[in-house]
Amino acid sequence: MEKMNVLLLLTPKKDLAYIEDTVSIRQALEKMKAHSYTQIPVISKEGEYVGTLSEGDLLWYIADKQEYNLFDLQKINIKGIIRKNFHPAISVNAGINEVITTITKQNFVPVVDDRNILMGIVTRARVIEELMKNI
Repeated sequence: MEKMNVLLLLTPKKDLAYIEDTVSIRQALEKMKAHSYTQIPVISKEGEYVGTLSEGDLLWYIADKQEYNLFDLQKINIKGIIRKNFHPAISVNAGINEVITTITKQNFVPVVDDRNILMGIVTRARVIEELMKNI
């Protein structure tokens, strides 16, 4: 099983919803709602994986700042909200064991190339599906 290529499990970036780290809280909320996501990958303008933003990150920010007006949330950038090392990415060269170890801790695993450019994600459901084929 270790010989399996992570690319076989990959949902490519072109098939994902993701956001750039320059968007506002309001834009992030709208995109997550439109795609029914509870978490969304965040990339830089250059396409580098920055992190993952979750509903919880947004809710805690809004609660802590007591900022409930969507108009005001349009003015606040998400860059400062993204937690470092939340949903760490794996290399496109990672083996299936690394994918499985990582996916046990998060719903999806971002996959990056050697320049840290987001290539796509591997979902927990996709890994389970593949494992079931091999049982």
